[in-house]
Amino acid sequence: MLTGRRLRRVVVRNAALRWPVELPASIGGQRLGAVERRAKYLLLPLESGSLILHLGMSGHLSVVPGGTPPGKHDHVDFELDDGRAVRLTDPRRFGSVHWQPGPVHDHWLLRGLGPEPLSRDFDPAYLAACARRRKVAIKNLLMNARVVVGVGNIYANEALFLAGIRPRLAAGRVTRHRLTELVAAVKSTLASAIQSGGTTLRDFTGADGRPGYFVHELAVYGRGGEPCIRCTGALKEVWLAGRTTVYCPRCQS
Repeated sequence: MLTGRRLRRVVVRNAALRWPVELPASIGGQRLGAVERRAKYLLLPLESGSLILHLGMSGHLSVVPGGTPPGKHDHVDFELDDGRAVRLTDPRRFGSVHWQPGPVHDHWLLRGLGPEPLSRDFDPAYLAACARRRKVAIKNLLMNARVVVGVGNIYANEALFLAGIRPRLAAGRVTRHRLTELVAAVKSTLASAIQSGGTTLRDFTGADGRPGYFVHELAVYGRGGEPCIRCTGALKEVWLAGRTTVYCPRCQS
């Protein structure tokens, strides 16, 4: 839909997003390549560089007819040569728009990121190398984007439960066998979440306008004090590195 279209101009109504929106006028008239993704960033390649978009917690993109009046939270329009516009809407303004001339992966937001969790690069050997002799909690290691991208708080809770590993356990103390199970649990958890449409924030809907339903499949997150689905014992809720962490004291060791 966007590939091959020319970007006529960019209209910035509110530059005060997570970082100030600063785009060169020279990108106007450039042709768009195929949209890609890296971690939580959307990459829109142009002829002399790339736009890097992050949607934050509640942002979304929509394609609207040219001249469509903007709403209160419609901050940026990317006007195309066919009369339509790709509109960035972000009520909380936690999203961002950046320009990277040249190779996109040289941008400071993308440099040093770990592998994608569903890729072949994220395997037991890789995770074992990252965990070796590390005293950091295994949950914190899993949520470190320099180790692996895309494993947020909810999915880390769920994957650790599935693998039977206590979140506070030092990464260096997790055996290779259990790390193998954890890698499989991460991949399984994320695949299930994608199939279900993601985990819904109160004000978030997917591209089709419907909420994500993985929230209905959560085994531990948000269920502190409730019975474990495996052993019926009470789930325990603690704070770990400033994030809510829920686990089963019986099933996870």
